[in-house]
Amino acid sequence: MATGAFVAAGQAANMGTAAGGHGAVLAATQGLTPLAADRDAAAATGVGGARPALEVLPLPRDDDTVAVAALAKGERIVAERAAREAEARRPLFVLPAEGAFTSGFGARWGTSHMGIDIANSLGTPIVAAADGVVVASGPASGFGMWVRIEHSDDTITVYGHIHRSLVEEGQQVEAGDEIAEMGNRGQSTGPHLHFEVWSPDGEKINPLTWLNEHGIEF
Repeated sequence: MATGAFVAAGQAANMGTAAGGHGAVLAATQGLTPLAADRDAAAATGVGGARPALEVLPLPRDDDTVAVAALAKGERIVAERAAREAEARRPLFVLPAEGAFTSGFGARWGTSHMGIDIANSLGTPIVAAADGVVVASGPASGFGMWVRIEHSDDTITVYGHIHRSLVEEGQQVEAGDEIAEMGNRGQSTGPHLHFEVWSPDGEKINPLTWLNEHGIEF
């Protein structure tokens, strides 16, 4: 009896193929109604029995590539212009530290004081007075610790009694860059910056005069 049922099912499938296509075959073999089977077959193969077409993305056109390149160039030009303007605005000379002026250049207590003193609290930022290259950073006789910076005209600025150096020898710095913290090391009477200026031939000159020549009043 089972064999007869299998043969009947096969005959129904063949008849369905002739009469209704894939839907009738699915209906005969999977127990679906012809309408549901036709719907499933259409979803798998596409409308009219064809497979769904592959989606093809458009290739970039030459004019699109040119437009992207032009935009990138424009952005680069704007960034370069902004950098030049910022460079033109930044100060080339600054006061090396904020604080109270406590001692000037010249004779003091029977000796020569070859710089100026600016007093403030321990750790007050000390900055480069001008663009240059660090030529010394570390221990120094009398100053405890110092930083020395050589500038493009071979002038050297000296920052003494510092608490901590933030730069290394050979490092390039710009005016206003923090280079050290104000300290009380060496022969010092309290936290302050001892600031000196050496001319290219090694002569120690009045830092106030040098600052004033470069537009810095103190």
